[in-house]
Amino acid sequence: MATALVSTELPLELVARGKVRDVYDAGLTEGEFAGALLFVATDRISAFDVILENGIPDKGRMLHGLSEFWFELLTPSVIESHVLATRWDDFPESLRTRLADVRDQVDGRAMLVRRANVVPLEAIVRGYITGSGWAEYRRSGTVHGVTLPAGLVESQEIPDGPLFTPSTKAEQGAHDENISPEKAAELVGADLAQKIGESARALYAKAAEHARSRGIIIADTKFEFGQVDGKLILVDEVLTPDSSRFWSAADYAPGRGQASFDKQYVRDWMKEHGLDTAAKNGTKVTLPDDIVQRTAEKYREAFRVITGREFA
Repeated sequence: MATALVSTELPLELVARGKVRDVYDAGLTEGEFAGALLFVATDRISAFDVILENGIPDKGRMLHGLSEFWFELLTPSVIESHVLATRWDDFPESLRTRLADVRDQVDGRAMLVRRANVVPLEAIVRGYITGSGWAEYRRSGTVHGVTLPAGLVESQEIPDGPLFTPSTKAEQGAHDENISPEKAAELVGADLAQKIGESARALYAKAAEHARSRGIIIADTKFEFGQVDGKLILVDEVLTPDSSRFWSAADYAPGRGQASFDKQYVRDWMKEHGLDTAAKNGTKVTLPDDIVQRTAEKYREAFRVITGREFA
């Protein structure tokens, strides 16, 4: 099995290590790239807000390729994004020279992006009732405080959806909190919350239309937004198996849970072995080789079906 890249070491200033991405100051001072950040997608995988000990080989490259595909499809037609360059050959020569010795950690994994003031909301859009939304609906008939019609079943398409169902953006290791659109307006202001909700739903609608044409249902996804000079833009990753639930349209049947092309497979394995709670309590979790291989296959299949090309 190929080796997973779970951490990068670049000759640049490290700004942050997220659950998946390492973020560096690209050290560029001129032209359109001045002040840019370098986002590098590693092969790390997280579940239940915990980073697992081993990664999924090539996961970062697949996530990068999927985000690149979606950014090209969705922006700037729906909204502008933070993306400046997604491919090694499009990076400034000075940066390529500086990274030449570590190109294997960057090429096919990294994008240069504009700095933005990130809005502290996870902009979740739900087209179908599943996951935490289904759990809340069973308890109270609501999703993120939004009342839905009685009698819905698990995995059903949400009537009059999709719903903008935001959550707080927690620090690494903490858990995001589902909130109502009204609470989001209190946190970031009514006008900004409205713009985010409208943009998120528009992005979801266009993405869902493409995915349907490829035999995929996007059950739900999350977007992140930032502001540059007061202008709202799309940031972070877009519509990957880490941030979305992808279902097979051919196999879809409401009234039950659906097989996914995402990391739900890892979550299910952890739950089955009682590791979901243990991980939250500090137990280090290492995935066995067969789970790593099967997860990699799911990411690879998602890439192939959505983009229409084989991952290489």
